[in-house]
Amino acid sequence: MTAAAAVAAVPACSPAPADSRSGSRSDSRSGSASATAPAAPGATGKPSGPRPLYLGTYTSAEGGGTGIGLAVYDPATGAVTGRGTLTGVADPSYLAVHPDGRTLYAVDEGQDGAVTAVRLADRRILGTRSTGGAGPCHLSVHPTGRWLLSANYTSGSVAVHPIDGSGALGERTDLVAHSGPPPGPGRPGPRAHQVVTSPDGGHVLAVDLGTDTVRTYRLDTRTGRLTEVSWAHTRPGAGPRHLTFHPDGRYAYLANEVDNTVAVCAYDPPTGRLTIGEPRSTGAGGGTNYPAQILVTADGRFAYLANRGHNSLARYAVEAGGARLGLLGTTPVAGDFPRQIAFSPDGALLFAANQKSGTVSVFHVDRASGALRPAGEPYASPVAVCALPL
Repeated sequence: MTAAAAVAAVPACSPAPADSRSGSRSDSRSGSASATAPAAPGATGKPSGPRPLYLGTYTSAEGGGTGIGLAVYDPATGAVTGRGTLTGVADPSYLAVHPDGRTLYAVDEGQDGAVTAVRLADRRILGTRSTGGAGPCHLSVHPTGRWLLSANYTSGSVAVHPIDGSGALGERTDLVAHSGPPPGPGRPGPRAHQVVTSPDGGHVLAVDLGTDTVRTYRLDTRTGRLTEVSWAHTRPGAGPRHLTFHPDGRYAYLANEVDNTVAVCAYDPPTGRLTIGEPRSTGAGGGTNYPAQILVTADGRFAYLANRGHNSLARYAVEAGGARLGLLGTTPVAGDFPRQIAFSPDGALLFAANQKSGTVSVFHVDRASGALRPAGEPYASPVAVCALPL
């Protein structure tokens, strides 16, 4: 949503109420948790026994959680079982895991934005660092495993932190503030909503809802500094929110929150240039709807879009080698306001975090048709805004 409405109606990535934290910190607080480490994959590489599920929330919201939710899921049935809460992280609305699987990272989506590292072996908080901005709502780990990238929504900026061998975060190495195009209809000013690395690792792309742009940067993997190389513009007022790449790296798919559309984008790996195509239907009809996150299956055959308002998951056939999306239909999400979606590592399950109903819905994914089948009743989780299955 636009900035004017985000706080009152859709706290999608609007700033959480300010807390008392400020500056860069590297404290070693230990969060409380009642969970034990779940079973590891078996010798065949397939999941064996319950797998971990981490849940993001707003601790400052009415009815919100008290920290990062801990749960496990059955990879065969999709059934979710709670395992307590990791406290000590404020407003952990988005989560990501290090490529080696040993460290969890969370945004602290407050006015004094921060990012926190958690060692998964013993659920120990390794420290918290300032993002240098307000309302960080998304983060991702660079494929090298050496850099954490975060997007400050309210400030419209992107931050970079180094990751040491233990998974802990160092002092911020860069902070890039977005500017222009100037505010206009549907443009509240810079609102960085996502930051992600291209599949080949060559470029970092930042999606800015408030300026209708996707900006491409080159990351210096020695210094942690970003250099802007290009901009891509959506149509005015589209409000781009989330970008995901096709596995071959030549195409990407963009969910536009404000004008309720999706777009296929052509991507040029050598230059990092993104070309945004024509807007397409979300399958939500004429009602009020705010697309949230879009995913593509590992084999590149299907894509799924979370529709907030229509409360559905749109299913697309990926056609022409990635150059087209064909809408196949929608599946009710069995919850209210699906903020974020994620696949299990094997792609057999899809998890949807439903913010307003405080639930996580789980679906079996049919690999042949892409169809979704509910895996039992949704799991209750306070103000569920992120589900991260490992």
